[in-house]
Amino acid sequence: MRIDLHCHSTASDGTDTPAELVRNAAAAGLDVVALTDHDTTRGHAEAVAALPEGLTLVTGAELSCRVDGVSMHLLAYLFDPEEPALLAERELVRDDRVPRAKGMIAKLNELGVPVTWEQVARIAGDGSVGRPHIASALVELGVVPTVGDAFTEEWLADGGRAFVEKHETDPFEAVRLVKAAGGVTVFAHPAAAKRGRTVSEARIAELAAAGLDGVEVDHMDHDEPARARLRGLAGELGLLVTGSSDYHGSRKTCVLGEYTTDPEVYGEITRRAFGAFPVPGAGGAGV
Repeated sequence: MRIDLHCHSTASDGTDTPAELVRNAAAAGLDVVALTDHDTTRGHAEAVAALPEGLTLVTGAELSCRVDGVSMHLLAYLFDPEEPALLAERELVRDDRVPRAKGMIAKLNELGVPVTWEQVARIAGDGSVGRPHIASALVELGVVPTVGDAFTEEWLADGGRAFVEKHETDPFEAVRLVKAAGGVTVFAHPAAAKRGRTVSEARIAELAAAGLDGVEVDHMDHDEPARARLRGLAGELGLLVTGSSDYHGSRKTCVLGEYTTDPEVYGEITRRAFGAFPVPGAGGAGV
């Protein structure tokens, strides 16, 4: 059983539509795929409508959080998307994305980069605009060779020359909100040091005590020593260990199913959740 619990669509910063994502997941031989767009559940309905027979969809979102001045992402699975408090917090984060993007564009212009809001909005389409869309604009302009090369101190990384902060949720509050909405929480790529500063192990321990369910260990941004360290920490704290691709379509080099989650861990996630349930495919014709 092959399970990928971290994927993005055009509802945020992926390049596959939700329908394309589930079709591609089935073609890649996955049995279970999670749609975890940034701070939004807008792609869920399209993914469900197109869900091929034999593929199960886990609905979720990747929540933008910050603690101790460090940006972090929290994967939230199988929560009630209409629960008012969590919905209001997600809307706060989403509403700050456009002014933040325009602020980064202004900084890039000051640095001599002729990126425009119209260019970034075209790349983002109907998705929630974010740094990867600006990074793609820099690739189009020939400023950097790849999207990943834009996430440096020279450009868009946390604290970088063109970085602008946005509203991000306190992770302890995020865990509380997701739990209240019947969901399960997993700390996404916690050791991805090349993205910027990482959250301390002491904070992860505090989050575990506050109800965090798991940590994403097997991820393209973690080398083997980091994975070993995180597995040990998860064992000490009683946290679930997941693995996933963090697929973004053509915007990143990772492929669907590049890393996967153990079926027993997936089973435990579904047992803990009560806000929503995995959706089995019924041979959707697509959207």
